[in-house]
Amino acid sequence: MISRRTFGRAVAAGAVATSLPAATTSTAAALSGRTGGNTSLGRIKHVRAGVLDIAYAEFGPRSGQAVVLLHGWPYDAHSYVDVAPLLAAEGYHVLVPFLRGYGATTFLSPHTVRNGQQSAVALDVIAFMDALRIDQAVLGGFDWGARTVGVVAALWPRRCKAIVAVSGYLVTNLKKNLEPLPPAAEQNWWYQYYFATERGVLGYRRDRYGFNKLIWRDASPRWDFDDATYDRSAAAFDNPDHVDIVIHNYRWRLSLALGEARYDRYERELAAAPAIAVPAITIGSDFDGAAADGASYRDKFTGRYDHRIFEGIGHNVPQEAPQPFARAVIDADRL
Repeated sequence: MISRRTFGRAVAAGAVATSLPAATTSTAAALSGRTGGNTSLGRIKHVRAGVLDIAYAEFGPRSGQAVVLLHGWPYDAHSYVDVAPLLAAEGYHVLVPFLRGYGATTFLSPHTVRNGQQSAVALDVIAFMDALRIDQAVLGGFDWGARTVGVVAALWPRRCKAIVAVSGYLVTNLKKNLEPLPPAAEQNWWYQYYFATERGVLGYRRDRYGFNKLIWRDASPRWDFDDATYDRSAAAFDNPDHVDIVIHNYRWRLSLALGEARYDRYERELAAAPAIAVPAITIGSDFDGAAADGASYRDKFTGRYDHRIFEGIGHNVPQEAPQPFARAVIDADRL
């Protein structure tokens, strides 16, 4: 258990703790909303990778074990503003890219389809690693990031030394997604149905700022983030491709939009719900409800494995609980 005193220790920009708390299976509810206090990702770098010019933040020595951290929707690289320096202080080479449609990440060609399907995003990560000459990395992520981590681990396991995946196994199965859920569960995904309508597209295009702030509050009701914290991430939603990528992602997952034929072979493999054999730590939080214990996806992880429950923490796990998330990355690396 991480004490309130340990977790509340200030982490000033450029000066982080050199040792993290021991491994934990549960995070006290009192930790909800407490962060390390960093506000900057430093200088944002760029690399041409695949179909993108990818914007990314970099921390730590290049000689260290590479760690690639992936954000979700509606968040951005600032989800790791505290995690990245904590890992850098432990000697890791940490890379935090902005996904397609976020921040300063842009498409190299105006003719490239603004595609948000899972295999396209996963191939962005492979291209990113190739461009930076990273053969193998520890991958961590939540939401879209966790799904992408799972896809990379399933299809390109050699590129993963280990993974940390919030909410566990999120690989999309289009056929299974056609099956309705109980009404209470369907209610949680209202925004996906909203995005299925042209009214939803117009609404999101007009007020991404207000819409996504509502999602932040709903998904992390105990996280007392301030306007400045939200605004730093909200700037990433001004990307010119953001709306198109988000809408395509959710419509594709509901089989309301086609993917690209060039990704069909990857999607066929993913439709079989392949097991993940690389060392893995999964994390459940309050956002996962009854699924927080990880039992529903335990059999999808066949390698060395651990599961942790972060009580009192919402959806944006790395930003709400940076120290235990960083600890999970280190522990996954050592599995």
